[in-house]
Amino acid sequence: MIELEGVPELIDPVMVAAFEGWNDAGDAASTAVAHLDREWKGEVFAALDAEDYYDFQVNRPTVWLDGGTRRITWPTTRLSVVRVGGDKPRDLVLIRGIEPSMRWRSYCNEILGFAHELGVEMVVVLGALLGDTPHTRPVPVSGVTSDPDLARTMDLEETRYEGPTGIVGILQEACTHAGVPAVSLWAAVPHYVSQPPNPKATLALLNRLEDLLSLRIPLGELPEDARAWQLGVDQLAAEDSEVAEYVQTLEEARDTAELPEASGEAIAREFERYLRRRDVGGPGQPPGGHATESGGDLPFLRDTPSDRTRPPKPKRPDKGRPKDSDGGPPPEDPPASGPDEDASDD
Repeated sequence: MIELEGVPELIDPVMVAAFEGWNDAGDAASTAVAHLDREWKGEVFAALDAEDYYDFQVNRPTVWLDGGTRRITWPTTRLSVVRVGGDKPRDLVLIRGIEPSMRWRSYCNEILGFAHELGVEMVVVLGALLGDTPHTRPVPVSGVTSDPDLARTMDLEETRYEGPTGIVGILQEACTHAGVPAVSLWAAVPHYVSQPPNPKATLALLNRLEDLLSLRIPLGELPEDARAWQLGVDQLAAEDSEVAEYVQTLEEARDTAELPEASGEAIAREFERYLRRRDVGGPGQPPGGHATESGGDLPFLRDTPSDRTRPPKPKRPDKGRPKDSDGGPPPEDPPASGPDEDASDD
């Protein structure tokens, strides 16, 4: 039974979800939701029962010391709420979790139960997959949906994917059958440098989410982290002639594919994003939006955020063709046609 005592009435809520594991190359998607939770001071109001959905031999709990007391953190899925301020405030329901080991239908039904009780208007699921994309170019981000009307009104691709899927694909289809509008945003991560973190892919997902929801997201140090990550990969690739040659091949293929579309549409999106960030919204407020401070407005238990660290120097790029962690096909619903370019090099 879902209990939401103490949760205030939400304003135009949208649910944004990401899941660690098969759907999360470079941890780009889960890091994006963690960024939203941290920047807007999310308040946890619910967690799914770990016993119902996780194999603890696959996703093991961790033990840590709180002063002199030993405590256990169990793998689970948590839901939090953030309030986005501005001229038109709205609420986001954030879901952060690990792809469940079992009972996927029950898992999705439980999430949809929360969506129904909270009056969620749309579900946006973030994912990341490995692809033949060079690290030197903007990260391709595709927006896909199973809803033809939503695809038309929001300029998204209608998914035609067939093959193995993850919890992102299952949740999107569950939303569709339940009559809840649902969108998936997918970032393509270079397969030859797939180790997390990938701040450039995280930044691209957040930029696309801004466009989709007409929000201004505070980016903090992410643009600087993305530049540092690219410089680090540049240096490592330059040390290996085979990798450097392969990257150049990917660049040429990418640039050739983009020529017909090098486009007004992409430039217009970038200019609109610039105008949003330039529109500060009031004295003393930094560009990129703000959140109402928690405590007075959202009396929930606080989810203690982990300490943020600078991204480590990328490991030496892996040679070879793309693969997921299980050695199978790319992890999730790739678009039927070429992905949209929706992120800057920052």
